[in-house]
Amino acid sequence: MRHPAGTTGSRGVARSKPFLLLSIRGEDEAADDEYRAMMRFGGLDAAGLRRIRLTHEPLGRIDLADLSGVILGGGPYNVSDTDKPAAQRRAEAELFALLERIVDQDFPFLGCCYGVGTLGTVIGASIDRTYPEPVGGVRVTVTDAGRDDPLFAEVPDAFDAYGGHKEGASRLPAGTARLASSPTCPVQAFRVGHNVYATQFHPELDLAGLITRINVYKDHRYFPPESAEELKDAARQWDVRHPMSILRRFVARYARG
Repeated sequence: MRHPAGTTGSRGVARSKPFLLLSIRGEDEAADDEYRAMMRFGGLDAAGLRRIRLTHEPLGRIDLADLSGVILGGGPYNVSDTDKPAAQRRAEAELFALLERIVDQDFPFLGCCYGVGTLGTVIGASIDRTYPEPVGGVRVTVTDAGRDDPLFAEVPDAFDAYGGHKEGASRLPAGTARLASSPTCPVQAFRVGHNVYATQFHPELDLAGLITRINVYKDHRYFPPESAEELKDAARQWDVRHPMSILRRFVARYARG
């Protein structure tokens, strides 16, 4: 029998409050694959990871006291887009309002890829298209600040990850900890306060997940559709096994009853 998160099971073991995944993926295949990956690598089940698909429904009222933390997934939205559909404008307005509360309360948050643009906008970072990266593997280097950060404790000084983005942070405001970089993107991860994080790479993404996203998004102008198989072959050359520990440590660090 499954007991709701935050309640007590048959053996009297209290469960943690759930985490909340905010999704901006309108395509079911990509959204469901992302959700399963977040659960698998975070060590969560459906009771431990609620999901709101902002492409399908409004955010609604969120009481942070009912949650262990908030995770924002990536997708086709960019805060620097100039011609935004109504659903994106609504989702971003809701996200900015929630992120202002999260930053103000220093509430546990992990934004993956799109988190750099949204969280960066809220804190006054420069978000633009100076440092895009193609879909595929990227070599990430941990900074001195990252070396001292608890979420990066299990990753080596340099590790492979998967990503792909049109926009990024070209400047962070004073007081923000830059945790990781790559040769083509100086801000691969940062932290605000003690508990609010964003990564440009995807800590939930393995090879199978990347192949799924290549198949789903091959007509979304991330890359020429005819290059999809070439991108998959190139992705197989990267040893992506360390980023998932960041997601797992986020969940382990902030799960609370």
